Amino acid sequence: MINIALPKGRLGEKVYGLFVKAGYEFPGMLDNNRKLVFENEALNMRMFWVKPFDVPVYVERGTADIGVAGKDILLERAPDVYELLDIQAGKCKMAIAAKNDFHDNPQKILRVATEFPNIAQNYYARLGREIDIIALRGSLELAPVLGLSDVIVDIVETGTTLRENNLSVIRFIADLSARLIANKSAYKFKTEAIDEIMRRINCD
Repeated sequence: MINIALPKGRLGEKVYGLFVKAGYEFPGMLDNNRKLVFENEALNMRMFWVKPFDVPVYVERGTADIGVAGKDILLERAPDVYELLDIQAGKCKMAIAAKNDFHDNPQKILRVATEFPNIAQNYYARLGREIDIIALRGSLELAPVLGLSDVIVDIVETGTTLRENNLSVIRFIADLSARLIANKSAYKFKTEAIDEIMRRINCD
């Protein structure tokens, strides 16, 4: 049996639509209920919903053979998995943003508010820039507005929230989208089945 982990939420529902178009349907997946695990005996496959940040954990540890995770989560968690395919869904960017009048002073430690401390730390380490990570969950735009941080490192889609709070992007760090990932051991023993799933999704 092939076990597939999908991220709960809007992205997961969009990705599930791609699986359906490719011929992998799991009745009840989009029903308004609390059920999390769904099986299709004819396909010999099981699909389940998990929190987006947890998808790489399920795949890396082998509970799921394959899964779909955002590139932001893969960059942040750096799981030991194979990244097989860019699904081209949920496209956005990881960016650094600050108040419109911000000017960096290299002589001072840069205060960085983010939900992605590893991404921020790795990026600024490459620049040799000393930073102070301020870990926050949500509403990051408040941090520079209220003086808690100098900049934020966050996902940007349209940039509307930034503009409405007098912030702007300083630099883009990475392009983000949903990626199909695989457990390394599972891919070794289930290569043909996983490659077929990848081929059919990619064709659609």
